Amino acid sequence: MSQTPHTVTVSVPTTQLADDLAPLPDGVDVVVWSLSGPPPRDAFDIVVPPYMSMAQSLAALAGVDVALVQGQSIGFDGVDEHLPRGMRFANASSVHEASTAELALALVLASQRDLPRYVRAQDRHEWASAPSPSLADRRVLVLGYGGVGKAVAARLAPFETHVTVVASRARVEDGVAVHGVDELHKLLPEAEIVILTLPGGEATRHIADADFLAALPDGALVVNVGRGPLIDTDALVAEVGSGRLRAALDVTDPEPLPEDHALWGLEGALIVPHVGGDSSAMRPRMAALVKAQIERMQAGEPPLNLVIG
Repeated sequence: MSQTPHTVTVSVPTTQLADDLAPLPDGVDVVVWSLSGPPPRDAFDIVVPPYMSMAQSLAALAGVDVALVQGQSIGFDGVDEHLPRGMRFANASSVHEASTAELALALVLASQRDLPRYVRAQDRHEWASAPSPSLADRRVLVLGYGGVGKAVAARLAPFETHVTVVASRARVEDGVAVHGVDELHKLLPEAEIVILTLPGGEATRHIADADFLAALPDGALVVNVGRGPLIDTDALVAEVGSGRLRAALDVTDPEPLPEDHALWGLEGALIVPHVGGDSSAMRPRMAALVKAQIERMQAGEPPLNLVIG
C-alpha cells in the first residue's frame, strides 16, 4: 500500500525522530503524529508509535489504513490485544540489545562490588572499605538466549565467568550449548548470579517464582533486565528481605514501582527505573531501523523484525 507508486508515507511520534531520519531518499513523506490526536492522514505505509506508551496509543490507529506498525521496543507482549485487527507489527530488534546488555553488566558489577554502599558512604563523606564478591570466577546463569541474552553472554566472557545459558529448548547455537528450560531447576542450585532476559507474556510470567528463588544458593544475585512479571515480586521481597538473596532490577512488577513498595527499602536490592534501552545508542539505531524499513518497502521487500501479521 502506498499513496502513489513512488511515495512511502511514514508517521513518527516526535520531531526528534523525524530529524534523525534525514536525509531520506525521494518519495518519502514523513509526518509527525504522536497518536494522541486525530490521524493527519487516512493511510500510512509505516507508523512508529511512542516509545514507552505504545500499547495505550495503538487504539488511535483504528480506522486508519496502515501497512506496518514499527515499535520502538524489543518486547511486544500485549501488543496483539491493542493492535487493530489485520495490521502488521515489527519490533525494534537490533536497537536495544547492546544498551540493555551494558546495563545488565553494570547492575551485576555494582551489586557484586557493593557500589551502592560506597555511594551512600560518599554521601556521608565516609571512607569505609570492605571486601566484596568478585564477578571473576562466578557461575552465571543467563535465562533467555534471544538478542539481549546473547549480548549479555558475550559481555560476560571477558570477565572470566562460568556462563550457563538456558532458553525455551535445548540446542547448540554457534558453538554454544544452550540448555532447555526443562533443565532449569537442576541448574539453579549452582547459579551464583542469574540474569533474566526473557520477554514478557503468560508463557514467562513468574518463571522466577518462590520455588525458583528457593533453589538458588545463599547469597545469589538475581538480575532482571527482561520484564517485571518474570519474577514473583512477593517471593523476591521475602528472599531479599531475609538477607538470603540479592536483587538488581531494571524492571519491576508493578511498574513504575510505587513509592511505598517494600522493594525500595531492602538493603540487598538495587533498582533502576527501566532504562536498559534508554541510552544514547537508541536514537541512531532506531532511525537506522526505520530507514531500513522504508528502503525495503520501496524495494518491495518484506519488513524486518515482523512479529505480528
